[in-house]
Amino acid sequence: MRYFAKVHNGVVEQVLVAEPEFFETFIDSSPGTWLETFIDGSFRKNYASRGFFYDAVADVFYEPQPYPSWTLSKPAYIWEPPVPYPTDGDVYRWDERNQRWVP
Repeated sequence: MRYFAKVHNGVVEQVLVAEPEFFETFIDSSPGTWLETFIDGSFRKNYASRGFFYDAVADVFYEPQPYPSWTLSKPAYIWEPPVPYPTDGDVYRWDERNQRWVP
């Protein structure tokens, strides 16, 4: 089985599991395009999920921006915080107001 994302206006609206032959007889009158997505990110950078974005020029999927201060890192198409995540083994959450990681 393979995974396909329905993209409309650059946004993933739906993801389904099907064989490619499914689309030979599948009738979908709603606007948008079905694109294959890969769980391992081997093609189109990231596995698509509902609400993700699709950049048609780069042919990649990427998730919505988690915080206003985070920037989209290319060519990986992942969001990066302004301060790297601590590597001391503890668990942290991002504090957007203070722009830092807190335990």
